[in-house]
Amino acid sequence: MTIEEVSKKYNLTQDTIRYYEKIGLIPEVPRTKSGIRDFDETSCRWIEFIKCMRSAGMSIEVLIEYVTLFKKGRETVDARKNLLVEQRQKLLEKQEEIKATIERLDYKINLYTEIVQGKRKDFLEDINEQP
Repeated sequence: MTIEEVSKKYNLTQDTIRYYEKIGLIPEVPRTKSGIRDFDETSCRWIEFIKCMRSAGMSIEVLIEYVTLFKKGRETVDARKNLLVEQRQKLLEKQEEIKATIERLDYKINLYTEIVQGKRKDFLEDINEQP
């Protein structure tokens, strides 16, 4: 696949893909005889993995560490697992923050809905109590 095709498939800019390759997140992408990138299945799996981990909040630095460990082979499985476990924990914490935020929004939306519908007369106390 060309970089343009990969860019469209994974909804990443071509510059982002080139950057990921430049910093070593995508192990060597095969090239045609004329030097044009020819992304194979392995390269695409790496891009998909990187995109997933970035969506999970993993930093570029941790991804570089992961790829470095991966290249060292089987003896780094525990270290790679630990990086993923840490990222999973951070994601779970973020999920709890998002859940709490949604609950707060739901409360305020319901409060204002009741005020607009005339079901609440004590709304000033509620509004003043909690922004």
